[in-house]
Amino acid sequence: MTMKNLVAFVKTRRKQLGLTQKDMAEKAGVGLRFVRDLEQGKDTLRMDKVNQVLALFGHILAPVERKKIENNEQES
Repeated sequence: MTMKNLVAFVKTRRKQLGLTQKDMAEKAGVGLRFVRDLEQGKDTLRMDKVNQVLALFGHILAPVERKKIENNEQES
């Protein structure tokens, strides 16, 4: 998953659940600033905190073969 895809996923899921950024931060146990940084695509984010947010949606970060990511980007 690229950062662009991660940002889109988090924003979309948050809005589908009717959560504000503040609500999501509280439910995930992270700071509001972290949620804002995540949704703005900041390059340097702590993976453990990203996983805390993704856990709200039943997901985690996981290794993905680079070749698959590059192929998907070329198809778009």
